[in-house]
Amino acid sequence: MNSLDILAQAAGSDSGGGSSRLPIDAIWDQVTQLGPVEALTFISFGVVCLFYGWRIFKVLVGICFGLLGLSAGVWINDDLLGGTNNVVWLATIFGGLFAVLAIPLMRWGVGLLGALAGGVLAAGGSLAFGLPDNYVWAGGLVGVVAGGMLAFIVFKASVMLFTSLGGSTLMATGILALCYRYFEPVGDGRHAILDEKWFFPALVLVPMMVGVVVQNKFIKGAQDWTVKDPKRG
Repeated sequence: MNSLDILAQAAGSDSGGGSSRLPIDAIWDQVTQLGPVEALTFISFGVVCLFYGWRIFKVLVGICFGLLGLSAGVWINDDLLGGTNNVVWLATIFGGLFAVLAIPLMRWGVGLLGALAGGVLAAGGSLAFGLPDNYVWAGGLVGVVAGGMLAFIVFKASVMLFTSLGGSTLMATGILALCYRYFEPVGDGRHAILDEKWFFPALVLVPMMVGVVVQNKFIKGAQDWTVKDPKRG
């Protein structure tokens, strides 16, 4: 048994060693619930993140940490406190606290988001090549490790990676939502998402690669922009 087999077995352990379930159908459910205004907002914000994420990456890290804090507050209220009426206060407090903590922990925040982006990138590539579900999860685990290491070795590359991936994901989701709402008779989008495993990864990864290239050119031309190590000031 090689290392990939071990990782695949570990990834599928939650389902009793059987084939794990990928969240592709959940993605499609989210796509179908978006209205035209939300879809256009996703596309617009996705374009900004895709090409200019290097300019606003600190804001994006703060937003992501704030959303993580909101989720933590809801989880504490529902699972630890038994579902009280203080969910709004808890979510607001934890969301604000996490967003504030993202400022001094910016490098760690980029590392976390870079690791997540690496995992999504590796899992998407594995899915596009038609590997079994367990191996897709194993590839994602390898990508998480590689993405996290990249964030502390080549900081700029990690910034470009997670902002481009986030932007392309938002764009892909918004475009699919508009196609589902207005052009569904032309083609079965659900079939493309659920049955053609290469379709959604390609829809996300191709614009992401374009975004990385464009951001790299913008960064080289912006002499006033530097990524400072928070430890050094």
